[in-house]
Amino acid sequence: MVAFKNEFTYRRFLEDGKEGEFDRLFDDAVERVRSGFMGKKHPMIIGGTEIFLSEQIEEKSPIDGRLIGVFQRGDRQSAKKAIDAAIGAFPGWRDTGYRERADILEKAAEIFVQRKFDVSALLSIENGKSRYESVGEVDEAIDFLRYYAADLRNNKGYVRRKTLPASTANVSAGFQGAPGRGERVTIAMKPYGVFGVIAPFNFPISISTGMSAGALAAGNTVVFKPSSTDNMTMATGLEICKIFAEAGVPAGAFNYITGPGSELGDELVVNPKVSGIVFTGSRDTGLGMIKKAYDLGMQKIFIVEMGGKNPVIVSKYADLDAAVSGIASSAFGYCGQKCSAASRVYVHEAIKEEFISKLLDKIRQFRVGDPLRKENYMGPLISKGAFERYQAAVQEASRAGRVVFGGKRVDSGLNGFYVEPAVVEASHQNALFHEELFVPLLAITSYKKFDEAISMANDVKFGLTAGLYSKKQSEIKEFIRSVEAGVIYVNRETGATTGAIVGLHTFVGWKGSGLTGKGTGSRFYLQQFMREQSEAVVR
Repeated sequence: MVAFKNEFTYRRFLEDGKEGEFDRLFDDAVERVRSGFMGKKHPMIIGGTEIFLSEQIEEKSPIDGRLIGVFQRGDRQSAKKAIDAAIGAFPGWRDTGYRERADILEKAAEIFVQRKFDVSALLSIENGKSRYESVGEVDEAIDFLRYYAADLRNNKGYVRRKTLPASTANVSAGFQGAPGRGERVTIAMKPYGVFGVIAPFNFPISISTGMSAGALAAGNTVVFKPSSTDNMTMATGLEICKIFAEAGVPAGAFNYITGPGSELGDELVVNPKVSGIVFTGSRDTGLGMIKKAYDLGMQKIFIVEMGGKNPVIVSKYADLDAAVSGIASSAFGYCGQKCSAASRVYVHEAIKEEFISKLLDKIRQFRVGDPLRKENYMGPLISKGAFERYQAAVQEASRAGRVVFGGKRVDSGLNGFYVEPAVVEASHQNALFHEELFVPLLAITSYKKFDEAISMANDVKFGLTAGLYSKKQSEIKEFIRSVEAGVIYVNRETGATTGAIVGLHTFVGWKGSGLTGKGTGSRFYLQQFMREQSEAVVR
């Protein structure tokens, strides 16, 4: 068996007493990115060729509005060219041995390691993450590459061989189970063809790399479209493309296109030459793509993760300090702009006031400002649209409940949408407990009986992550047995609903959060990109 080991960069620096070096490496990388990358014009990459078009898109940093770069505004014709390039590259990549494909994934991981701080700095500038969130995300991309490479090796490329012994008996005609000559049987998992990889803004390195690596590892070719409209991540998408090419992914096997999803993404969905779509984003978008393809009579493969509305139950038997730590981190880390963010809490009525008091003490320590500065925990929201959702949610809480803390814009001195973490109280029936918001707002309500809390936790269309804080074993067992979520955590101080680790916590959505019931960083993930074939040859 090939061993897999997580990267854990910050943990290693901290355990070695080198936190100062970690900060220096990140700060130096920020300066390199600002001087060497920002403000330039960048191409699409189709079939290994740089493509420049007459129309461009400016990508600006949510931190301060500075120009990150100028990218190409692709259209349907661009997508079709990329699809054709991927089709042309497919036979060669399909026939590349699994060991060589694993070698290439591992080389890509090593390139990420070498450029870790520069890629992390670009990521922070592009989508407003803190240094800790960004380095952790690049670590996750490295982990995905190594994990899927190890999975390929450990499963010998997903090929099994068996034999059917010959029989000395003879019959005049064949039938099921008839005796006959021996057969050599190969059961192989084989790639489909071209996958469209449609990536989200919030984890543009780790999720994009993980989805692409899954398709490539299985022998498929890729047309990759990063987020290119309101919440732009084209710069980090280009870095992924460059790293795959440098690692040895052949021209055309990975193509990078930029432009509006209404044209590029839609073409990937409706084009019959595309065998599958792997997507992370909203439930409405995911279901819309699936419906459109199937309405056209296409049997495309869809591997999708479609968001969450993630609950946490705080029992009267909870360690409140652990609960507060885990919930605050999961609700407000990266401004709540994670599909796994804790967005609703059900706390036992006997401890509600004490819990809220401790929670407010915790979040008052969270500084809001430039995320490139070490002392700031929360940076800007990704866009004006996110800010408007935040405002609307706060207004709804004021109308139907109460705003316990926050709810206001922060004057950071920068040209970005900076807001306070918000804590609100409302009824479980309110939309704040049911609609995915992707903003730093935590809705709280109380419960009397534990089964009532479980019922409310399950009473949404999503089923991604869920958390529990309780020392009572019967409650823990009931939570694990009954809660409807693909990823669950109990008594976790570092994150009530966030922080899945590749190779340890598989990340899978139930109900409206997913489709296949199989997760990333899982022994089942690569198999979703392949179809099984049984090959019998008479000896």
